[in-house]
Formats: sequence, structure tokens, C-alpha cells
Amino acid sequence: MPPINVGLTSGQARDSFKQNGPNQTVVASPKLTAFEEFFSKFKSPLIILLLIIAAISFGLGQKIDATIIIIMVGLSGTLDFFNSYKSEQAAAALQHRVKVTVQAWRDGQLERITLEAVVPGDIIELIPGNIIPADGKITSSNGLSVDESSLTGEAFPQPKTIDSPVSMGSSVVTGEGRMLVIATGGRTHFSKITRELSAKDSQTDFDRGIQNFSHLILKIIFVFVLLIFLLNTILQRDLLESFFFAIALAVGLTPELLPVIITVTLARGALAMSKHGVIIKKLSSIQNFGSMDVLCTDKTGTLTENKIALVSYVDGYGKVSDDVLALAYVGSYFETGLKNPLDDAVLAFRHISVVSYTKLDEIAFDYERRRSSVVLKKSGRIEVISKGAPEDMVSQAQSYGAKNEKLTAKMRTEFQKTYQKLSDQGYRVLAVAKKNLAKEKKDYTVEDESDLTLIGFIAFLDPPKQTVKQTLRDIEKYGVEIKVLTGDNELVSQRIASQLELPIKGVLVGSQLAKLSDAALRERSQNITIFARLDPDQKRRVIMQLQAAGNVVGYLGDGINDAQSLKAADVGISVNNAVDVAKESADIILLEKSLKQLINGVIEGRKTFTNTMKYIMMSLSSNFGNIFSMAGASLFLPFLPMLPLQILLNNLLYDTSQFTLPLDNVDIEDIQKPRKWDINFIKRFIFSFGPISSIFDFLTFGLLLYVFHLGESGFQTGWFLESLATQALVVYFIRSRKLSFRSSRPALPIVASTLLVVAASVLLVFSPLGLLFKFTAPSLIQLLAIGAIVLAYFGAIELAKSIFFRRANLAN
Repeated sequence: MPPINVGLTSGQARDSFKQNGPNQTVVASPKLTAFEEFFSKFKSPLIILLLIIAAISFGLGQKIDATIIIIMVGLSGTLDFFNSYKSEQAAAALQHRVKVTVQAWRDGQLERITLEAVVPGDIIELIPGNIIPADGKITSSNGLSVDESSLTGEAFPQPKTIDSPVSMGSSVVTGEGRMLVIATGGRTHFSKITRELSAKDSQTDFDRGIQNFSHLILKIIFVFVLLIFLLNTILQRDLLESFFFAIALAVGLTPELLPVIITVTLARGALAMSKHGVIIKKLSSIQNFGSMDVLCTDKTGTLTENKIALVSYVDGYGKVSDDVLALAYVGSYFETGLKNPLDDAVLAFRHISVVSYTKLDEIAFDYERRRSSVVLKKSGRIEVISKGAPEDMVSQAQSYGAKNEKLTAKMRTEFQKTYQKLSDQGYRVLAVAKKNLAKEKKDYTVEDESDLTLIGFIAFLDPPKQTVKQTLRDIEKYGVEIKVLTGDNELVSQRIASQLELPIKGVLVGSQLAKLSDAALRERSQNITIFARLDPDQKRRVIMQLQAAGNVVGYLGDGINDAQSLKAADVGISVNNAVDVAKESADIILLEKSLKQLINGVIEGRKTFTNTMKYIMMSLSSNFGNIFSMAGASLFLPFLPMLPLQILLNNLLYDTSQFTLPLDNVDIEDIQKPRKWDINFIKRFIFSFGPISSIFDFLTFGLLLYVFHLGESGFQTGWFLESLATQALVVYFIRSRKLSFRSSRPALPIVASTLLVVAASVLLVFSPLGLLFKFTAPSLIQLLAIGAIVLAYFGAIELAKSIFFRRANLAN
């Protein structure tokens, strides 16, 4: 029993509570209401640009145009909101994580109090199964060990002696003891993590790509629209009509369907991935999945079984010994005081009969002796069987083996080498020893463990998942490098990696990492495979420096110590049975902790990226060509080459034809390597293929003006048809680097939607509705001539594509 004055008095506890507040992790409630979260989906630079154009159009009376843009933007934001709102409140779950009570000494009595009532100065009673309710230090220990795996990544329970520190979020595995509470609430290490999780999300590769792309669009729009407006003004065209024309071009150039294309494509990917046991919380994470070229993962439970197993039982010289296994089994079977995962692993390895033994007593484990013993009776003999720390038992044993050979200095050296060899292989090692006692007695003490006879060693490991080996090879084939970030030691980590045939380029431990500057770590990180003995801050620092070096980083983890890394990564991945803080910090949840499921995610991400890029490259290159054509036509035409309303109709029909793009087939080459946003590549594509579009526009202008001698309405109708056909159908040629139709075929929905839109545009100009848009029905010969130009354009695009990508491959 403790002394009567242990712990705080009720008055001291009240004063401490007033000063320190409740013992709650400092996590603000979700920052955004549902209303605020909905409108946050419209903060993208591209969305803002579209809304500005819609507002200008509406102000100038172009209500139909403005409505179309607003509908597209609204659809995109609404889809994104419903897919992500409920799952993006990462910190909220932490407030409800530990609704438990603890036993504290108050007024000399052991009282059960709520977790929130724990204050600095409290003495807390600890028994197996208890959580550690705050940060503090151990004041008494009887074989106390604590599971800190969710904080450190270390799979084995950690022994705790007097003055050992303990942290909120860990839990008692074996033994009993007490702790003095030093820090509660917002001052705990756990709370530090939750505060960081409440901070603003870091910008991912997807976010950076959208931002850079939006800036590029804005620059092109500003330069060309201003140029065309000035040209029409200089030529003394109607000022208001010229302004409408410029605004229409801005709408025409802006890929207003892009947010919808991205969202629909991502939603389709999320649905496909859910069938493979992958739950998408944040849609943009699919795109990041496709761009990911480095996957950082913890070790325990991902590369390993997360279940300690007996892997070796040897005599003092390292030879397999059934005698060692039998003694270890008997010792674990009869031990009752402080059963731990190591005992469970021994008992699970092989059943051995113990019917010939009778238990007399038990000498409990303590951290001074670092061993435990059972006293048994067998065939009239009294035996002590001990298991414990090899360093102490080898140095203190007096004999060895079944023949009780006297231990010499040379033998001790050999046995130390055996133990060290096992340790160097990453195993947790225990020594097994025994002693025969002369007679039975009532009580047995630690004195009965003197003069032990060493029998051998048993070794344990959290074994690797054999199913992971092939998966690692498959991930590597898709251009994703695996890096292990663990709180465990480097020997264990290297052992696991070697067994899984994971190539190890280098190893860096936390103490070495702490001495490196960010720049040095950024450089070193590219050539390191295993980062060991890391604390949570160091894990996050590694991820951030990998990102700074240009990598798109995924992180897979399931513990409290992983939460900061999950939030910092471009794509955070957790599992269904992870701690709440890890699940709430992640972008993606796996129903099983399996790397195999990630491959499907990578493939879906790359499909999404590929189909998104198809739309960007098609729309921008053709739109850029059209604007260049507009600028040229404005110099010599006595009228506008296309009316503002016709431009917007053209844009609407084109966008409609592309709604099926998320369903398109993707070439195998497009999913074999990480796909990243490359603004320079987009620029080169636009400025390579845009002028080709303009060349054929000018050919159309010449045909309509100088061959068919058409007036304003006829000219505008002819170019409307040519422009729409080239824009809508060029998808067949730009969608793949391969030879169109022969080596890469578009999906049937794409073929159907594009052909229907082109057919609808032709029917429109012949229908009475065409008069509303000031169209004039062309003759059959005019349609055939326009069709010939369209076919010639596709031939030129196919040739240019071959040259462009050949040069791009050479450049890489």
C-alpha cells in the first residue's frame, strides 16, 4: 500500500485544474462549417478566373454565356464538396479518442477520475490495459512495459523503470506501477501533433500544378485578348462589339470544362478504387497517386506481419537446439505474472507437452535482474528455468549445457559472439538457462537464480510479409521508389528489407539526420532507402525535403507518430484499423494494410492524369490556334470572323463532346511511369500544335473568301463548322502518342459523343434555329471542301505528333 499522503489533496487538484485547465488535446473544432467548406471548393485560381469572366459576361448582357460557365463551375465544386467534406476534418476525431477514466491518488485514497480531470502532480496507478493519460515519469515499477508503437513505430513493448518518461497515447502491456503527471492537455506531445494537424494543409503536387496552369492560362488570355481588342479598335470596328468579341474569345480560350473533367474523372477513379478496397477521402489525392514517384512507408504492419514470432532457437555456439526450445516453452507456459508478446510467440511456435512438470513457484521479472524464472518439479527433481537479458545471463552463468560444463572465458566470448550475431541480424534475443536445486522449500527468491547453467538463446522478429515481396517488385515496375521511415532500429529494418529483396541504397538514422541541414538532407535523401530511429518530426522533415527535391511523395502509416507525415505528404495513406488520428489525417484509407492495393491506386491516378491532360492539350492547342487565327483575320476581314454568340456556342458544343473523356481508354505506356504536371511541356505542346490549327484556319478563310466568295454570315458559318469539327475530332489524334486508331483506339463513348456533336452542329446550321445564331446554310460542295480541310488537318496533326514526341523522348 502507498503511504497515506501520496498524490494530491482535493484542494491541490482543484488549484492545479484552474491553472492548467482540462486534460484535453488542443484541437479546434472543424474550422469550416458545411457552408464554408462548400465555398472553399471555389478558391482555385482557375475557378476564380472563370467566375470573373462569367461576371463580366453577365454584366454585358451575355446571360446565356455566363449561366453556362456558372453551371460548369457549380457542378465541379458541388461534386468535390460531396466527395470530401465529411472526411476532411482531420483533427475533430482526436477530441473523442480517449473517453476513459483513470485511477489517481487523491487525499491518500485511490479514486477513479475522468481523463479530463487529470492534472500535473497527480499520481496515476498503472496496470496492463491502461492508457497513459498524460506526459510524465514513472515513480514505481514492477515489471512495467509500455506499448509505444503508435508513437515511435517500435514493435516491441518498452521497459519502464523509475524516472523513465512516458507519453500520452501509449498504453501499459505488462507489469504495474505508478506515474507522476508532469504535463497535461495542450502541453503534451500528443497535443503538439494535433495542433499541427489543425494547421493549414500543405500544398500538394496537384495543387501546384493547377495553380501554375491557371497562371499560364491567365497570361495567354490577357496578351491575346488585349491584342485582338486593340486591333479591332485600331481598325475602327464597333467598340462595344469588339469588347464582346474579346470577352467571347476569353471564354473560348479558357477551358471552363476542366474543373468538371477533373472532378468527374477523379470521382470515376474513386468508384473504381473502392471496388479494390481503397476508400478515397480527398479526390485530388488520386491525381497525386498517379504523380507519386516516392512512397514512404512505416515498417511495422506494412512490410511486416505486426506480430512477434520466434524465429531461432540455438545453443551457445549458434546451432539449432530443441533443448533450448523445450526449456523456453516450459518457462513461458508456467509463467503467470508478466506474460508478454515474447512468451506468446514461444507458445505459438510449437506445442510441447508439459504434463511431467509441476509448478512450485515463480520469481517475477524486474528490470534490475532483467529476467524471470519459474520453479518446477519433474520426476522428483527441482528445476529453476530462467529467461532474460543475454548480456547479464552470459556474464553471470557458471556452467553450460546439459553436461554442466564449467564456463571458461573463451566460452563466454564465443557465446557473446553468438548473441551479438543474432542481434546484428535484427533479432530480439533472450538467453535461456536452468538450475537444479537440492531440495524443495516453501519460498524461492532471486538467490535461487545464482550459478545458472546457460542452455542457449531464443530470437524473435516481427517477420516480413512474404506477400509483400512481389508487390514491391510490381511497384518498382511502375516507377515508384520505396523508402522506409521507421522509429525502429536500423538493424531490424535492414533485416526485413533484405528478406523482402528491397534494394537498400543507403541507411540514415535519426541521430545522423539531426546533424544535417535541410539542403544536405535534401541531397542525401535521394540515395537513402531506410531512415531508422526517427521521431515524428524527423519523419515529416524527410518527406518535406524529398518534396523540395522535386519528388511527389506518398506516405503510408497507421500510428499517432505517423499523423504529421500523413498530413505533410502529397498523398497520405492509412488503413481501416489505424488509430483515429492517422485515419483522419490521411487522404486515402485502405481496408487492408497491403501495398498491393496501392498499385491499383497508382494505375487509377495515372489514368486520371492522362485523360485530364488530353483535355488540356486539345482545348488549349486548338483554342490558341483559333485566337491566333482571330488576330490574323481581324487584320484583313471587314467583319468579325465569328460573332461572340457563335464563339460561345462553338465552345459549348465542343465541351459537350468532351464530357465522355473520363471514360476513354489509356495506353499502357501512360501508366508505367509517374505522371506529373509539366508546364513547360504544356507550353511546348500549345505552341507546336496551335499554329498548325491556325494554318488550316487560314486555308479555310482563303477557301471561303476567295473560292466561294462568301459574305459575313456564310463565312462565319463555314468557319464555325470547320473550327468545331477540328476541335471535337482532334481528340482521336492527340489522345495518344501512338498511331491513331491502329495502335491506340478511343473508347466508344468518346467516338459517339464527338460524332454526335459534329453532326448536331451541321444540322443546326440547316435548321430554323440556325437563324437565331445568324448562320447561313452552306452548299454541299462547300461542306465537302470544309471536310477535306478537316481531314488534311488531321493528317498534319498525326505527322506533327510523331515528330513532337520523338523529339520529346530524345530530350528526356
